[in-house]
Amino acid sequence: MVETPPKCKLTFTLIFCIVISHSLGLVSFTLCIASETKRNKKGDLRWNGKLCHLPSSPAFGLGVASLVCLVLSQIVGNSILFRTYCSGGKRNAKFEIPFVARILLLISWLSFGIAVILLIVATSMSRRQAYGEGWLNGECYLVKGGIYVGLAILIIVSVESLMGSALLTMKTNDEADQGNKIHAQTERSDT
Repeated sequence: MVETPPKCKLTFTLIFCIVISHSLGLVSFTLCIASETKRNKKGDLRWNGKLCHLPSSPAFGLGVASLVCLVLSQIVGNSILFRTYCSGGKRNAKFEIPFVARILLLISWLSFGIAVILLIVATSMSRRQAYGEGWLNGECYLVKGGIYVGLAILIIVSVESLMGSALLTMKTNDEADQGNKIHAQTERSDT
């Protein structure tokens, strides 16, 4: 027989992980907003008639930090969901992730994937682009205004839909446990 941890300890751990995941998501969001204000502008571009040069931007470091926080938030959030799902399956063989929670999880992963790709591209454009090297094929590229703000919105969508999925799964898991307890009590009363 597998021993399960006490309910209050498990709940505290899940709430703690939710707070950590939300906090990392908010830090990532804030770093994207800061990256928008610190990105290179047209005035930073140097042109000598043939070659271009862009200095390194503080948006590079902020973008890397935002990416790390976003990935950590996704890992923590998915571990909450995985833990809840696995513990529900052990106690109740009929336990499933609710349909709405699955949709939210899909939205979370799609927005996470898009955000990671865009964040990597925008952040790499914020690195120093030397004369003759540029960002791609020797040409200099600037991050357009609003890209980091759009990324911040994608990050919030990703984190909140993941948390919604985890909370719905936890709620369904708790309801299934209550149903099993009531069913077990009525069986004992009948005998």
